[in-house]
Amino acid sequence: MRDWSKTALIFPGQGSQIVGMGADLARVYPAAATVFAEADRVLGFALSGLCFEGPAESLDETLNTQPALFVTGIATLRALESIVGAVQPVGVAGHSVGEITALAAAGALSFEDGLRLVRERARLMREAGITHPGGMAALLGPTVEEARAICAEASALIGHPVVLANDNCPGQVVISGDIAALDRALEIAKTRGVKRAVKLAVSIAAHSPLMAAATASFRATLAATPFTAPRFPVIDNASAGLLTTPDAIRAALGGQLTAPVRWTDSIRLLRGQGAATFLELGPKDVLTGLLKRIDREAAGVALNSAEAIAAWGN
Repeated sequence: MRDWSKTALIFPGQGSQIVGMGADLARVYPAAATVFAEADRVLGFALSGLCFEGPAESLDETLNTQPALFVTGIATLRALESIVGAVQPVGVAGHSVGEITALAAAGALSFEDGLRLVRERARLMREAGITHPGGMAALLGPTVEEARAICAEASALIGHPVVLANDNCPGQVVISGDIAALDRALEIAKTRGVKRAVKLAVSIAAHSPLMAAATASFRATLAATPFTAPRFPVIDNASAGLLTTPDAIRAALGGQLTAPVRWTDSIRLLRGQGAATFLELGPKDVLTGLLKRIDREAAGVALNSAEAIAAWGN
């Protein structure tokens, strides 16, 4: 019998997609296959085929990546529940768009409403990226304060914004913003002794002021989306606080497009709530890798295959 009072669920964001995601889940678990079939119906095209077979360049487009991760996360959860029954974790959290997956897992919105919301979020972010082109880069080594100082200096020199986008774990941050400002920030980072600075393969400046163009429309979509109180605690990654009401959820998701992801603080809050084991429900093990750098005492399990689900569930 698993101790759910010490177990948390975590859902990944963009970067965790991979061709073949969810294919073995759908083959082995009818509950997972049903989720993919429902997604195809709701969206009106074969998202399942894109997940299972690619091509990678289409799967990597923001418009497709975000719904693909949402659907695979819920399919993974349904596969797990088909073995262990209803889950009652001590809390759930999601990285960036993964927060909507976490909310759906907690029953705060239906699968169909969540999928439509994620698809619209992705569409609006893509449009903002076309209107205000930008990029993102990972920095290995600096503290959050050092990364912010680098961004502030680059923004002042260029006259366009680059900001801290993700505090992923101690020693790993992501910055995001205008291309010229981002390039200058990377140059500054090297002079400050940053161990490694790598541009990410994305075409949008997520979690930066360049996404402000999408915010008003997304807030309108949120206002029309039915939410209920979550069945178990959900962590808002922008504030690293608890989401307990529909109004709080709408406010958090509405501000998330331009706010940094406080993943380190989110995991620490779940640890403070009693979480000892973290189940990552997604195609890879990105969050499981970050976990050990946040808290060495925490145990991470990546449920990224039918085999992994069966091993943990049985």
